[in-house]
Order: sequence, then structure tokens, then C-alpha cells
Amino acid sequence: MKVFNDKHVWFVTGSQHLYGPKVLQQVAQDSAQIIAGLNSANDISVPMVDKGTVKTADEILNVCRAANNDPDCLGLVLWMHTFSPAKMWIAGLSQLNKPFLHLHTQFNAALPWDSIDMDFMNLNQSAHGCREFGFIGTRMDIDRKVVVGHWQNPQVHKQIDDWCRAAVGVAVGQRLKVARFGDNMRQVAVTEGNKVSAQIQFGYEVNAYGLGELTEAVESVSDADVAYLLEEYASRYEMSPMLLSDATTLKIMQREARLEMGMERFLTDVGASAFTNTFENLTGLGSLPGLATQRLMEKGFGYGGEGDWKTAAMVHIMKQMGQGRLGGTSFMEDYTYHFDSTDQVLGAHMLEVCPSIAAAKPKLEIHQHTIGLRCEVPRLLFSGQKGPSLNVSVIDLGNRFRMLVNCLNTVEPPQSLPHLPVAHALWEPLPNLQTAAAAWIHGGGAHHSAYSQSVSVDMLTDYADILGMEMVLIDQETELRKFKSDLKMQSVYYRLASGV
Repeated sequence: MKVFNDKHVWFVTGSQHLYGPKVLQQVAQDSAQIIAGLNSANDISVPMVDKGTVKTADEILNVCRAANNDPDCLGLVLWMHTFSPAKMWIAGLSQLNKPFLHLHTQFNAALPWDSIDMDFMNLNQSAHGCREFGFIGTRMDIDRKVVVGHWQNPQVHKQIDDWCRAAVGVAVGQRLKVARFGDNMRQVAVTEGNKVSAQIQFGYEVNAYGLGELTEAVESVSDADVAYLLEEYASRYEMSPMLLSDATTLKIMQREARLEMGMERFLTDVGASAFTNTFENLTGLGSLPGLATQRLMEKGFGYGGEGDWKTAAMVHIMKQMGQGRLGGTSFMEDYTYHFDSTDQVLGAHMLEVCPSIAAAKPKLEIHQHTIGLRCEVPRLLFSGQKGPSLNVSVIDLGNRFRMLVNCLNTVEPPQSLPHLPVAHALWEPLPNLQTAAAAWIHGGGAHHSAYSQSVSVDMLTDYADILGMEMVLIDQETELRKFKSDLKMQSVYYRLASGV
């Protein structure tokens, strides 16, 4: 079973009438076998739908228009079994508004050396036909994914899946709504941005809602619903029974459960899958949601602290892209450093780190929130799972959005942190903290990020390419002098591309 059964990718084969009906019949049979093979591949998360062989400009135009109008179509895989004169593709590609992947493969893997003849060559000339098709994509300045290799190769499957998951992220963003409760944290620059520009490029809309509206939803939660959530907390997390038996702590837990259910109902009612809030504006709520926000993220909602709607959107989008893969995705912040033989970053936030990244069963405790409104807030405590991970930050540079990606290695803390009352992750940024932090700062990266162990660099690269967004990668190969030079060159390119 595929991970994304409610969506699909269209597989379209290119050819022409020149070869006659017998060859075209074989082309159709070969295409059907390839599609069946891709659909049986465990590493491809989206089902492929056979949309036949297109042989004329009209057929190509029709299939492109049909793809545009299918809300469940994430994009197209295009393959040239034979030579398909590329002028036939101009009209269709000009109108296509879905992303496409150019699969440069051929039906057979090995050549039949003892029997190969011109009939075989004319049928199996993807090497020839895909170059013709590749030219028209470049001539029309279409940014697309090109995957090269035999269709049965697991590495080809991985590349196809990376692109499919990127297309999922794009589709999710196009229908995403982000709800803002309260405004941006006062005087903060990087969490601001042009919401209209974001909606034009990414598709998601960002809307503000009054705290009074949310308060009404929270206060409408019944005592029975609160009791149900408290039972769930007790069954899912390590927690002292005193939290539910002591009158004072029980009241605090009930308030948090009411916040969780009220927020979820409000978000669902307005169709929002991501949200922000700020500790500077909590009128009517009584406290900054801690456990409530963590659990909403675990359910798939995106979150951004202090009004950070760009990160909230990316957290949700990346959660959707990473479905079915090991690891989780969370709102995160570079909080403090450990300078030693290997420099490290301790990432956390005031309360809101998603338990999907936890290395072990979280503990549910109550501690005082000490920034802004001072009160006791329940929260889940844990350390992040060790292993490869990454931080993603989307920033608004005025004439464009830039996505910064830093590859990390998350490690176990060398000691327990008995007095740290928040969930956290300890990581070593690649290539090292000195270079990574300097590159992040030169690139304008925010202090907030979408942290993930389920999304890969290749997925994010495909996602950025589909959307025409600038992407900056900080990894093991990063050298600061070249990185700064690349930033300048990219700035020139995007200014020219946007006409600024």
C-alpha cells in the first residue's frame, strides 16, 4: 500500500505515429509494465496512473489540460519510449501548471547483443528521444527533475519518491491555511514577511483571528471532553499520578486539556492546518499552550512561535512530505551552544517541541513558564532521537523567499539535564558549528526552524525547484568563502529573474 493513496502521479509516454501501430502497441505494453513495476516498488510512496501514449500535439495538450484540472494529480512523470518530436510538446507544456519529472530510462536494461537490429533500435531509442524532449524543456526554461537510470533500479525509485514527496509538499502548501492568534512578537524582524507574496508563490494563506474567538472555543469544551483527554495523557506519557489527584495540579491539567481541544476544534472549523501564537498576547487564554501545542504538532499541525507563520507553514508541509518515513518534524530554535572539542547546539523552545522527534517515551510535567505571563504550564519533556537531521528556515528577502537548509547530526546529551524544563535536541551542525553558524548568519537564516529527521535534502531541493524558490544548503561540503560568493551570484540571478 502506498503512503499517499489519496493522490497520484500521471505517467505519460511520448512517441509518434511514424513507427506504425505494431510498435505503438509494444510501446503501450512496455509503459504499462514500467508503471506496474513502479507501483510495486516499496520506495515509491505515491501511486502512478497510466495515462497512455501521446503521439500528437493535440493529445499532449489534452493530457496536460486534464492534469491541470485533476485536484488529486500531484504532477506527471514523462518518458519518451521512442523519438517524440518536441515541437509537439510546446503547447501542452506551455499550459501545464503541474510539476513534471522527466524519467530518462529505457524498457530494457541490457542490450541483446546477438539479436539487436534496427527494429530493436527504433523501438528502444529513449536515449535519443529523451534528449529531444530535454531540449524543449530547457528552451522553454522549465525547471524540472531529471532522473536517469533503469526503471528497476532502487536508486531511481528513491529519486522518484523524493520528487513525489516534494510534489506532495507543494500540493499541501497550495491548500494550506495558517491561523495567527495574536500578532508577531514585537520588534522582531525575521519572523515578519509579505503574506501576499507567500500566497502567490506557495499557495498558502495566512489569516489572523482574535484571541476572543479562540477563547470562546476553549471555554466551550465540556468537562467530559477534558476528562477524556486527561485519561489519554495518563496512558500515553510518563507522569506522576499526583498531577491528576492534587486539586491544584488537576486544575492546571484541566486548563491545558481544554486549550488543546478548543484550539484543535477552532483550527478544524476554519480549515487551518498550521497556527502561530505569541506569549505577548494571550488575553483570555490564561497561559501559553505548552502540552496542547506539542500534541497538536504531533497530530500534524504546523506551529510557529511568536507569530512565525513561515515556519508554521513549513513544519506542516514537511510533516506531510515525511509521512511514512522514520523520524519526525518539529518547530525548533537554536537556543544555546556547547563549545568543546566538538562544538554543539542545544535546540529547544520555551515549550513547543513536537514529541514526534523524541528518543524515548516523553515525561509529562508541570513547570513555571518564565517569559511573559508567568504561570504553571504542563509540557512534555524529552531529548531528540539521535541520527541525521536538518534545520530549515524560510526567510523573506523582499524580492524573493530564501530557504536555508543545514544538515545536522543529532546526538545524545552527554549528561542528563535535570533542571531544564523543556524538550530539546542536541546536535552537531555540518560541517562544524563555526562554519555552519557563520553561513546561516550570512544567509539570513532565522533563529526558528523546521527541524526534521524524516525529510531529506533531495526532497527539499525538488520542493524549492518546483516553486522557483532560492535554496541555500549548508552541509559537509560547505566552505565559507565559496558560500559567500555563491550567495552574491544567486542574489544577482534572482534579481534579474524577478526583473528587480
